[in-house]
Amino acid sequence: MKFADEFRDRDKAATLVREIEKLCDQIEVTKQRPLNIMEVCGGHTHSIFRYGLEGMLPPGIELVHGPGCPVCVLPMGRVDDCVAIAEQPGVIFTTFGDAMRVPGSRKSLMQAKADGADVRMVYSPMDALALARKNPDREVVFFGLGFETTMPSTALTVLQAEADGIENFSVFCNHITIVPTIKAILDSPDLHLDGFLGPGHVSMVIGTAPYEFIANFYRRPMVVAGFEPLDVLQSIWMILKQIKEGRAEIENQYTRIVPEAGNDPALAAVAKVYELREFFEWRGLGSIDHSGVRVRDEYARFDAERKFAIPNIKIADPKSCQCGEVLKGVLKPWQCKVFGTLCTPETPLGALMVSPEGACAAYYQYGGVKRQERPETVPAAP
Repeated sequence: MKFADEFRDRDKAATLVREIEKLCDQIEVTKQRPLNIMEVCGGHTHSIFRYGLEGMLPPGIELVHGPGCPVCVLPMGRVDDCVAIAEQPGVIFTTFGDAMRVPGSRKSLMQAKADGADVRMVYSPMDALALARKNPDREVVFFGLGFETTMPSTALTVLQAEADGIENFSVFCNHITIVPTIKAILDSPDLHLDGFLGPGHVSMVIGTAPYEFIANFYRRPMVVAGFEPLDVLQSIWMILKQIKEGRAEIENQYTRIVPEAGNDPALAAVAKVYELREFFEWRGLGSIDHSGVRVRDEYARFDAERKFAIPNIKIADPKSCQCGEVLKGVLKPWQCKVFGTLCTPETPLGALMVSPEGACAAYYQYGGVKRQERPETVPAAP
């Protein structure tokens, strides 16, 4: 296949759905309960809602929406830290657009900008570095956010700043790691999972070997999946085939993008600039050991956490917000008490309603149907 519309072919989708239904009927446990398959990545959640894939699957399969949206798992206290840095005199605070409206305990970055802070949206950390070159009398801070997908670009920007001798650039590092997160989910007592759709973009950097513990120790299958409708459906079929055959392996459906061994130059840059934190706080999931990275001592002059005084206070989410339960897959977005009423994309209470990769925002945007109301449709090329 060469073109996007080939991955959205109606006939191929219908064929895959029929094959999924056949496999599902042959798996004995589906007669007692549905198989719970978690898509870890927010990009998959977005595709599932956009193309109505959840509604195409048989009742024997339940898709569980995981915590793979880095904006969504950002705790409220870290947003407050961003605002505290942005409001300091002489600072230009730069961030990706989807982090602008994540609520803190006092305000979001968008509100801080409205109140006079110099907060600017950028498309890459290199854009922030360019601002530092143009404004030598200002401190330019980039909000480093994301899983291993975005870590290399931030690391390479730090290395470029060092090579160019730019001293007024720093990173507020909130990068997080995928493997400890999946382990924390597997260890959760209130959630039983039968398999995983593995994150395609993260795996493009780290490869597939880091996931082997899922198969070896937890005996769960994982298929690293692409993001088009046929990618997702084929990956679900591959998971079911493993379950039917009594296998638990890490398979790679997204072979056109994901190398088995990962991306060596990207991994080298990450290892050079970052080291693991002892623990990192996640919204809805609590503290997870070794689940975040920080800037190494050798690059301390590029570390905003060391350059600026920040509150660094843990703040609980609003009691009415059930982002934590949705992040862990315990609740569906529409089961949250404030979904679509007090919490909307215009007035978000939780981060899951802010980011376009958040399950609540995707469900709100594309709509959804409960299991018993699923339409008999297949996706059409847009």
